Amino acid sequence: MYTGFIDLPWWGYVLVALGLTHVTIASVTIFLHRHQAHRALDLAAPASHFFRFWLWLTTGMITKEWAAIHRKHHAKCETEEDPHSPQILGINRVLWGGVFLYVKESHNRETLERYGHGTPDDWLERRIYTPLHKYGILVMAAIDVALFGVVAGALIWGVQMVWIPFWAAGVINGIGHYWGYRNFDCADASTNIVPWGILIGGEELHNNHHAFATSARLSARWYEFDIGWMYIRLLQALKLATVKKVMPKPRFAAAKPVADFDTLQAVITHRYDVMTRYMKSLRQIYREEVRKLKESRHSLADVKSLRAVKRWLQRDEAQLSAPEKEKLHSVLQQSSRLSTVYAMRRELAALWQRSAASREQLVKQLQDWCQRAEASGIRQLQEFSLRLRQYAV
Repeated sequence: MYTGFIDLPWWGYVLVALGLTHVTIASVTIFLHRHQAHRALDLAAPASHFFRFWLWLTTGMITKEWAAIHRKHHAKCETEEDPHSPQILGINRVLWGGVFLYVKESHNRETLERYGHGTPDDWLERRIYTPLHKYGILVMAAIDVALFGVVAGALIWGVQMVWIPFWAAGVINGIGHYWGYRNFDCADASTNIVPWGILIGGEELHNNHHAFATSARLSARWYEFDIGWMYIRLLQALKLATVKKVMPKPRFAAAKPVADFDTLQAVITHRYDVMTRYMKSLRQIYREEVRKLKESRHSLADVKSLRAVKRWLQRDEAQLSAPEKEKLHSVLQQSSRLSTVYAMRRELAALWQRSAASREQLVKQLQDWCQRAEASGIRQLQEFSLRLRQYAV
């Protein structure tokens, strides 16, 4: 049987497979995701053409389709129109069948026309990459077999073919909206799977990405590592990439006596950080309320009722079903502190949702919010109001 031009020990073939799939992962996260879908960076022609050619060889994906489907995912996240939400479709369907959901949405012409703008439309795209998108993977198969032999080459090629469908379409789109930790209180269910974005090019930091979709860097905390960002920095050093935007870092100054327009601007800019810190205050109050119920020897049913609504306190009321809303309101009526903090959370979020309000109106609303927080008698709200007046542009 033909053994190929390169003869390696078994572990050598494993390393080759991992290396080749890692190049594909880097191409997806840098070119398709951060460059094409979100315009977080510009790529020089040599880098851009390499990524396009490599993706043609290893995935058969069309740039316009990928960018359009991903943009629609952000625009319709966790709704019936989201192409691949595990919150709507179920985790098993997205995790194990994410590639089929992608293929199904790629046939939706409305999605491509509405969300596929600005993707490559040159001779290569029109004559090779799009019409012949299935032939690239056949070329890759021939290369693998020629280099490593029939058995090893076929196995390496098989790994290459399932890597992106499983890890990107399945794990990121599935687990990345189902399980993990959250740095930012986004409206969707996105999560960071692990703090070390290595295996999937940094895409593991999915909550960070949804909070700041146009950021070229996906890491947000000192302990997080985004290998895709490391590659972008290397490309930048070689003059092959230009970073356009990264997630802003909150700045703080001495607390102002009264919130002004600069405070409002800083709060809106760092709204995810603001809401994340606010949710920590809400969770503190929740724990105190549970402890008070236990210490006052309330019935076990009251404690269970309060525990049952814990996850609903962290979601927008619009995301709850009618029975969930009814049960939540029933529990909130029994705790004036929780009721106050939950209602003021909604009012705080309204500051960056009311696009029709004037600048003066929004500043007045922020000032009023701070005054009521400080007069509430709730320690966490008072401390948070002080923190809010420390945000700086």
